[in-house]
Amino acid sequence: MDMTRTMVFSKEAENDRRAMQCGDLTGCPWHDVKSMLRAVGLRPTRQRMALGWLLFGKGDRHLSAETLYEEATRAKVPVSLATIYNTLHQFTEAGLLRQVGVDGSKAYFDTNISDHHHFFVEGDNELFDIPDANVGLDRMPATPEGYEIARIDVVVRLRRKSDAAK
Repeated sequence: MDMTRTMVFSKEAENDRRAMQCGDLTGCPWHDVKSMLRAVGLRPTRQRMALGWLLFGKGDRHLSAETLYEEATRAKVPVSLATIYNTLHQFTEAGLLRQVGVDGSKAYFDTNISDHHHFFVEGDNELFDIPDANVGLDRMPATPEGYEIARIDVVVRLRRKSDAAK
């Protein structure tokens, strides 16, 4: 597939995903996940459907693979942790999820694929969105020849204040 067709498909898939986020859902979570997967060119297998339903059925949120595995286990979805990782990466490549790295060993997957930034609470391993109006980037670095900026991820690390510092 040439780059132009890939970009057009990706843009169409992003528009379909955004339309679904904005209320064009049928109200049937199973049908909505199936439509979402087909819109981005993924075959709606039983495992993708079940994981998609767990991921997208609760609104915008941030999950690690381990958290999704725990939810799948509680929901009696027979799936391995390896399948969870594979599915999360497939959904990310298809534009259904956004991967957010907080350190070298931990990645979170965000169901909100719009441009936004995050707070990360150290110790609690909690990731949540920063409202757009609160982040400003006044100067971008020059990119090397032949490259362009794909996306900017800002993760602001927080820690709870100690009682002595209050």
